[in-house]
Amino acid sequence: MELSNSVQQYLAFCKSQKDLDEKTIKGYKTDLAQFFSHLARYDSNITRESILSYISCLNAHFKPRSVKRKIASVKVFCGYLYEEQLLDENPFLGIRLKMPPTRTLPRVVPLRIIEQMLIEAHQKVHHANGATARRTALREAAVMELLFATGMRVSELCGLTEQDVDLVEGLIRIRGKGRKERMIQIENQEVIQILTAYREAEQPNESNFYFLNRRGCPLSDQSVRLILNKYVKVIDAQLHITPHMFRHSFATLLLDADVDLRYIQHLLGHSSISTTQIYTHVSSSKLRSILATKHPRNSITIDN
Repeated sequence: MELSNSVQQYLAFCKSQKDLDEKTIKGYKTDLAQFFSHLARYDSNITRESILSYISCLNAHFKPRSVKRKIASVKVFCGYLYEEQLLDENPFLGIRLKMPPTRTLPRVVPLRIIEQMLIEAHQKVHHANGATARRTALREAAVMELLFATGMRVSELCGLTEQDVDLVEGLIRIRGKGRKERMIQIENQEVIQILTAYREAEQPNESNFYFLNRRGCPLSDQSVRLILNKYVKVIDAQLHITPHMFRHSFATLLLDADVDLRYIQHLLGHSSISTTQIYTHVSSSKLRSILATKHPRNSITIDN
């Protein structure tokens, strides 16, 4: 069996049959290249023993979360090889992995910081001189407003097309992981207005993407990060803020407002409620409110 050919066939299968996005396929390609590099180093084939050796190597050099992902990539690939009769047996059969908990608490942006960033962005729109400056200011404001209004991933935001954004109905169609689609309603009129103003200011072009950079190309993940960093510096906040932290803040603040976890799961596009449950561990303001108002000690009065 020619391993390099089998990898290419598998990646093509992931794209055409499983309809996985490019980022996921790229991750599989990187993980499998690392796995085959390990095999070549020890002049080994894909066997139970070589799998166990690779797992030991991963545990020695990577954090549990990375180890879990890399093993998963190899496991699904071996399953594919077995189903295609390119392996006589699946080497993962009978291997029981005990991985330590890998979940870390998500980092959030304080609401006051988000508020200051949005205020500065709207002020920049108001004071912009010239069409180019106004278009840039509108783009920056629209990006931050939409990240916070929907909790979408930065890749989902950059992948939005004009057909995905219905400003009349206030509906945003989001294509998430595994091409799963979800609809999110925008109920804030200021957000609708800034999105509308941005599209009206954007120059006509052949691209179908909603957010474009100055050259008329689709906005990149890195461009969104630079926008956020720009406004962090403007308000002089001593924080490192990423687009994903806006997503975490969106979920945590909704939880603080007593929104049911199932609704938050849908809004975030999580396939499992267990993924969403991590936000129950970071909703500290809600916990403080519960202890301040519901704790039975508050009903006890001691007369001195």
